[in-house]
Amino acid sequence: MWGGAEPVSREALEAALVARHGAEAQRRFSQASVGVAGLGGLGSHIAVLLARLGVGRLVLADFDRVDLTNLHRQHYFLPHLGRYKTEALAEQLQQINPWLTYETHTVQVTADNAPALFRGCQVVCEAFDQPDQKAMLVQALLTGLPDAVVVAASGMAGTGSANTITTRKAMGRLWLCGDGESDVAQGTLTAPRVAVCAAHQANLVMRLLLGETEP
Repeated sequence: MWGGAEPVSREALEAALVARHGAEAQRRFSQASVGVAGLGGLGSHIAVLLARLGVGRLVLADFDRVDLTNLHRQHYFLPHLGRYKTEALAEQLQQINPWLTYETHTVQVTADNAPALFRGCQVVCEAFDQPDQKAMLVQALLTGLPDAVVVAASGMAGTGSANTITTRKAMGRLWLCGDGESDVAQGTLTAPRVAVCAAHQANLVMRLLLGETEP
């Protein structure tokens, strides 16, 4: 598990997290349950960041396999080609923190199954590519999980300034991260801007878990 390094105990890793995050913040992270729908450029990076925070339970859903076109912006490597994203990502997360709970669902997320897949999650991150699928998921989660907050993404294409990517509250339990304008159909997807948007989503999850509700 540890390669050439000395084994690390659960207690030692938890102590390291507390040293950086504070005891109360880490308690909240450790007790939290967060979902990530879609494990591509956004979702794979969101999951990695949340695992580094020590979020206790991550629910990860995607039906796709890693292919060569994914490697330029998604958190996968050449040895992962052909593997299900759920499996390849969970393997990486285990190497970050093996004492968290990684619940994977290798299925296509639909309006019908989304509430059941992410039941018990305080926050669910929407990390799909297509606008119609994004809208479907947001609607399904807001109606099917009345206690969950949805953190969605809108606009991270192109090569523009990262400063145009922001976090804003769209309505009651829906937040949006991105520039709100750029569309992959009209431009390109690059690793830096996609990762910035993913970091916005993960950062918002962190703040929500800490009880911070202002933009």
